[in-house]
Formats: sequence, structure tokens, C-alpha cells
Amino acid sequence: MNLHGLRLFYHVAKDRSFTKAAELLRISQPAVSSQIKQFEKEMGIPLFIKDGKKFKLTEFGSALAEKAEILFSYEEKLDDFVTDYHLSRKGRLAVTATYLPANFVIPACAAVFKAENEEIELNLTTTNSHGAFDQLIHHKADIAMYAGGLVEQYGENILSEELVEDEIWFVVSANHRLANKRVTLSEIVKEPFIMREKGSSTRERLFSLCQTYQVLPPKIALQFNGINEAIHSVLTGYGINFVSSLVVRDYMKNKKLARVYVEDIKVTNKIAICTRRNEKRSVMVEKFLDICRKYVKDEY
Repeated sequence: MNLHGLRLFYHVAKDRSFTKAAELLRISQPAVSSQIKQFEKEMGIPLFIKDGKKFKLTEFGSALAEKAEILFSYEEKLDDFVTDYHLSRKGRLAVTATYLPANFVIPACAAVFKAENEEIELNLTTTNSHGAFDQLIHHKADIAMYAGGLVEQYGENILSEELVEDEIWFVVSANHRLANKRVTLSEIVKEPFIMREKGSSTRERLFSLCQTYQVLPPKIALQFNGINEAIHSVLTGYGINFVSSLVVRDYMKNKKLARVYVEDIKVTNKIAICTRRNEKRSVMVEKFLDICRKYVKDEY
């Protein structure tokens, strides 16, 4: 079916006027008449009958006009649907993050984003660095936020933007014998460590640090899938954790945890936000990024 001809017919039938249809569609009245005749010929069924100087729809023409109204009504809804996506009024945004940003950055940013974009479905997942980058690359996430390194392994596919930088500390319980003491790296790695699972960025940073300074890596005495579990275990007085200062700052203020100062060692930790390289960002992705930038600037 000739949809252009159907559209002309629909507007003529709706307003019962060739002139009004021509004005609405911004073409001449003779052009409308000519194209309607051609459409009627293609259909092979009369659409109009003369009623004196006026015209009226045939029974078929009336039924076709009703069907056309439904069709073009859906067309308008589809246009609105696309517009909503372009303007970020509706849609789905998937964000994946490692533990640190998932707990210290994203919650506040997600709340601000949802308050401004109630119709957008916002899905958040927490994983380790490898998991976050894999989800982003394989289009399971629109944004990945991570703390630590590893992004170099995905450089060809990922565009990374640093949001904030903090330090990674060696921490123990406040009543641990090494609390607030100064030691060497070779000394501290002889202690039992409590760390997250393989694949976590801080764990890999610790082993990389040992490799750089040519010391044997520590024994991981306890391993947890979450940093909270690791911290609570350290609070009992057993073991050492290598962790972002942002995670433990409240424990430090409350004097439940203490640093162990390792000579000549300063490890910084970057929190960055990533999107796929060489891909145009959607409006909703840009909105979320702007909220994250503002939050980090104000908070840290």
C-alpha cells in the first residue's frame, strides 16, 4: 500500500476538505486531488462519492479512514517514543561498578539521576574490575565505574575519565601490634593478609607492588567476596588489609582501625568512569556522567 497516498487520504477524510489537507501538508490543493485520484486508482475501490458540490466517503472509504487513524496514531506514539529516548525522558541505563565507587559514589549519583529522570530504568551491579570492563565491552552495561588499575588491558575499547584520586593504605585493627608503626614492605608482607577475591583491583595492585620491589607477596590468610567482610575481619585484630582510604576513613576517625606506614611506599588509587570508545554517548549517559562529576567535585 502507498503510505503517502494513505496519509493524504486520511487528512482529506478527517477534515472533509481537500483544501485543509493541502494546507496542513503544505502542498497545493490540485496536487492533493491528483494524488488522491491516483491512490484511489491503485486501491481499485472508490473512496469518495459526490454529493452535489461536496463529497462524502464511501462505506469502504469510511472504514479505511478509521483504520488509517489507528495507524497514524501509532506512528505519533512511535515518534514520541523516539523523542523520549533522545531527550532521555525514558529508557534504560545500566551501570556497573567495582566496590569502592558502588558504595561511595554511585548511590548518591543514582538518587539525583532518578529524581530528575523518574521514567528511566536504572540498573546497578557491583562486581570486580574484570567483571565491570567485560560488562561494558559486551554491551551489558552503558557505564562502568572502577577504582584501581587494569583499564590499560582494555584501552582499545574503553574511554576512561578520572573522577577522583585517593591513597591505598595498609590498615590493621587499632589494637594490632603494628598499629601506627612504620615498617618496610619486606616486613609487612610477612604478616597474614585479609583481602578480597582474585580479580579485585586492590589485590592485584598489592601483588604488583611486591613484584616491583622484588619481595615475595604476602600470604592471603582470609579471602572474602566483599570488602565489608574483610574489614570486619581485620577489626577483630587479626591480619592486615590493603584498602582505599575512602573505605576506611570513618573507621579511622572512630579509631577502630589504624594505618601501618610502609617506608617509601605510596600507592594512589583512581576512581574513574568508563564508556565504550568510538561510540556516541546517549543523552542519559551524558546526564549521569555530569551528575557523577559534580558529586565527586563537591564531596571530595
